[in-house]
Amino acid sequence: MYNNKKVSVAFGTYKEKSSIRYVIEEFFNTGFVDEIVVVNNNAETGTEEEIGKTKARMVYEKCQGYGNTYQKALKEATGDYVILCEPDGTYTGRDLERFLVFAKDFDVVLGSRTGLTKPMGGSMGFLRKYANVFEGKTIELLFNTNALSDVGCTYKLFTRKAVDKLSPLWRTTGGLFATELVLLTITEKLRFVEISLTFNERIGVSVMVNSIRKLIKWGFMIYIFIFYSWFKWIFKKIFKKNNLNKSI
Repeated sequence: MYNNKKVSVAFGTYKEKSSIRYVIEEFFNTGFVDEIVVVNNNAETGTEEEIGKTKARMVYEKCQGYGNTYQKALKEATGDYVILCEPDGTYTGRDLERFLVFAKDFDVVLGSRTGLTKPMGGSMGFLRKYANVFEGKTIELLFNTNALSDVGCTYKLFTRKAVDKLSPLWRTTGGLFATELVLLTITEKLRFVEISLTFNERIGVSVMVNSIRKLIKWGFMIYIFIFYSWFKWIFKKIFKKNNLNKSI
């Protein structure tokens, strides 16, 4: 509990057998977490046994994909505050209280890995860092919104109000879901803030950004999605304005 609010943490797991038990226990040990939900997205053998050694609740999502996994996680979590995170060792439970402090004044608290509290390297190299910065600043400029420096960080907090408002609107089922959550937060006019996080080296190998070629390809996909979302938002505003003028 935090300020009499129930706190849920939601993890998705696919290739985190070596780290998931430690990460779950670290979050419970903060003293703030009432519930941890782990969504098993066809995880590697042995993952279930590791989760079973903890107090976390495991649910299954058979449809592969980051978006499918974390949509399931948001639906399954029952807290007043729902924190999304990854159990690969890159994020730490020690940062959890930062989110909760800001949740008093904001509907959504977004984590940023680009203002690192440890030297850049390991899981956050030069290319990955500045791709996220440029993408964040593009969103900031196009949508005229709050400061942004990271569009792909999973570590986020949503109030129950925010989850209920956004859940009918999300559409992506893969890795773009992290960016979609940021864009929906903006277009739905939820109060949000971005905070800096610790970002450690990953335990094991990422299946999404384990090569420069994949990083570049992924960066282009995110940029296309940002501009697609912006055009859709602009057309929606124009359509709304035209309808308003006709009714006057």
